[in-house]
Amino acid sequence: MKLTEARILALLKKKVSRPMKISELSKQLGVTEADHRAFRNRIKDMAVQGSLVKIRGGRYGLPNEMNLITGKLHGHPNGFGFVIPDKHHDTNDVYVHRKSMNEAMHQDHVVVRVESEKEPGRPEGRVIKILQRNTPNIVGVYETFGHDGWVIPTEAKHFHDVFIPGKNRKDAKNGQIVDVKIETYPTRHQPPVGKVIEILGKSNDPEVEVQSILRKYGVRQGFQPKVLKEAKAVAKGKMPEDRKDLTDLLTFTIDGERAKDFDDAVSLEKMGEGYRLGVHIADVSHYVEENSHLDEEAFERGTSIYYADGVIPMLPEVLSNEACSLRPEEERLTLSVFIDFDRQGHPLATQIHKSIIKSHRRFTYTEVAELLEQGSDKESDSPFMKTLSDMHHLSQTLRKHRFKNGSVDFHVPEPNIQIEEDKVKEIGIVEHNVAHQLIEEFMLATNQAVALSLHEKDIPCIHRVHESPDPTKLFEFKEFISSFGLKLSTPDKIRSQDLNALLKKIEGTPEERMVNTLLLRTMKKARYSPSDPGHYCLGFEHYAHFTSPIRRYPDLIVHRIIKKYLVHKCSKKEKKALFASLSEISEQSTQMEIQAMSIEREIISLRRAQFMMDKIGKTFYGIITGVTGFGFFAELENVFVEGLVKISSIMDDYYLFIETEHKLIGQKRHRVFQIGDRVKVRVTNVDLSRRQIDLQVMEER
Repeated sequence: MKLTEARILALLKKKVSRPMKISELSKQLGVTEADHRAFRNRIKDMAVQGSLVKIRGGRYGLPNEMNLITGKLHGHPNGFGFVIPDKHHDTNDVYVHRKSMNEAMHQDHVVVRVESEKEPGRPEGRVIKILQRNTPNIVGVYETFGHDGWVIPTEAKHFHDVFIPGKNRKDAKNGQIVDVKIETYPTRHQPPVGKVIEILGKSNDPEVEVQSILRKYGVRQGFQPKVLKEAKAVAKGKMPEDRKDLTDLLTFTIDGERAKDFDDAVSLEKMGEGYRLGVHIADVSHYVEENSHLDEEAFERGTSIYYADGVIPMLPEVLSNEACSLRPEEERLTLSVFIDFDRQGHPLATQIHKSIIKSHRRFTYTEVAELLEQGSDKESDSPFMKTLSDMHHLSQTLRKHRFKNGSVDFHVPEPNIQIEEDKVKEIGIVEHNVAHQLIEEFMLATNQAVALSLHEKDIPCIHRVHESPDPTKLFEFKEFISSFGLKLSTPDKIRSQDLNALLKKIEGTPEERMVNTLLLRTMKKARYSPSDPGHYCLGFEHYAHFTSPIRRYPDLIVHRIIKKYLVHKCSKKEKKALFASLSEISEQSTQMEIQAMSIEREIISLRRAQFMMDKIGKTFYGIITGVTGFGFFAELENVFVEGLVKISSIMDDYYLFIETEHKLIGQKRHRVFQIGDRVKVRVTNVDLSRRQIDLQVMEER
């Protein structure tokens, strides 16, 4: 019998009452002599991963049975931290005092013993073991100290400064940003010791600051020679013949002005009183074969990283921008999804084909929006006008159905950062016009149709899931908005339709931004999973990512699954093996997506700080977007930049933070600052290294 990790854990909980040596565990669980070596290796791997803990005497036990928790340590600039429990624990984050760190660093995988619980649900503990160091390198600012030096990490969560012996400084100069390899990790009596491996440049240099962010997250910006070689070879391959020829079908792409990778094209045909929508997605899986160098690289990256003025692609450009990009008048391999709709926009049938297309034109969102709003007399536009008009009608019909059926329409603006000659010229709000809506609705419909097709055939796949909000958080949200005369039903009965009705009701009111912000914070994070609980915010019972395999690894996997089981039946044995493999892929893809979003946010914060450097002393009006115990954040009007008003800078009173009401209240004058309020502020300081803009309140409202 093969003892998987899940089965070993189940048997240990059932049969073993104390920590045991591997030989004892083997006997207790009935492991045969032939399987003993594999069992021993499995136990050791589980101890490294944290699902088991090794204690004195070479004994292994279940963490929960020993009041131990394994997880990743998240540091704080002040030296304390929180351990985020591994997924097999059912407990809250564990607070660790700076005196209880036991030489652990930010991002380390650790074992923590819970020692107290000062408040219900808020355990406090001590790090007793470091399972794995996860910080091989640190990026920071070099400071000279005699012949030697110190590196102060740019990531404040790394609360250890790194000592650099003179022989390891590599001619680094005071104030330069450097990449440091950790050679000796901290002990009780010694700081971490490192070696400068690269000098990135001067601090406050915009491009150097971007590089420091990418290095901090360990992002690989280039590709290894073996990956590039493989990409070039597969890009030159011959077109396969087992394809549905759609080259005569009127298809085209609609993307942003600066887009280079076109992974989706659309078509629309009239079918009696209804339509046949065609969404044609680049067949990246034809080029990126399973277990190839390209596949391993794409798995590790998980996603392309898009930021203000650049992109780090998941795949080499010879594929992402060339062989897999649906460029006009060039034959390209695709997976085509055809969805038949009646006149009212109800889906009737779905077909999926391996295909070959030839895009007839590349449109931008701006061009399509202008054509739909103004029309055109140009002969070159005439073949597309009727199709675009029908597409607009269908997309708006789908959009109305979607919101009626439960999609939540958050109004959260995105920053549009304009950079010229390496300088931030302007920060505005990303425009979302009817052309964006058209493509958005077609991609959502396609992702939903693909997920439903796989579900109906009982074929496992990677789902894009979004679970319903935590009832406690919803109750707190409901209680807060009631003070503004806004109502929701009881938390256990709140549907996504109810939330969308609320957002529709407050659209255009002073409370709109506040309610959108707070509601968004009550939502759980979307993630990838082989399980299929549905997508709460979209209101879809089944949903998967299919439409962007150039830039998302889960989409690539869904393509492979579809192509493999498009005509072949998936046996029970294959289903079991497929589901198991999808768990690891889902976890990796979710983590890499979170990292990509963190990088994007941090670079946005950097660009905003750079934009405000010459605006110190100027006054602005802003809207309060967040309130904490140390102050509040305000988003400045017209420039779309967020800054911090420290509570220590408000000199007219002592302020009390009311967490449940998201407000600060003055103790004597009863002045209130809360989310959604409009304030007049002055820019007092900009700190590029911390990506922080400091503001000061100018007057009472």
